[in-house]
Amino acid sequence: MNPVFHMSLPCLNLQETIKFYTDELGFQVGRKTKKWVDINLFNNQITFVLVNQFNLGFPDYQFEQHTLPTFHFGVIVNSDMWEEMYDRVNYWLSDHSIKKTFLKDQHGEHVSFFIKDPNGYTLEFKTFIEEDDMFMM
Repeated sequence: MNPVFHMSLPCLNLQETIKFYTDELGFQVGRKTKKWVDINLFNNQITFVLVNQFNLGFPDYQFEQHTLPTFHFGVIVNSDMWEEMYDRVNYWLSDHSIKKTFLKDQHGEHVSFFIKDPNGYTLEFKTFIEEDDMFMM
């Protein structure tokens, strides 16, 4: 088995969360109960656990001229998959995605888009211009 990550996050509404990740983003549901659901995010497991409330009130930070949420998660994909996801997201959520280029003409140049899920989490989909630059500065 190749290493994969697992992340567990609180959510306010399981049905809205499932609909967003399956219908709108195209991911599959794994195991689920009345209180939690596993989502297959590119063969990584994100578990959403039903809670009454939680707080994402963390400060934003500056990267280049962009303001980004301190708390966010995402996935790095190749450029073809990135375009496919960007097109899919813009079909469903055209007014909610934000596309940005970072480190233009530098090592680590990448393009990202950001969307919010029904729980207020910011997801980042990222592709590097040069894949070898992912951990290089």
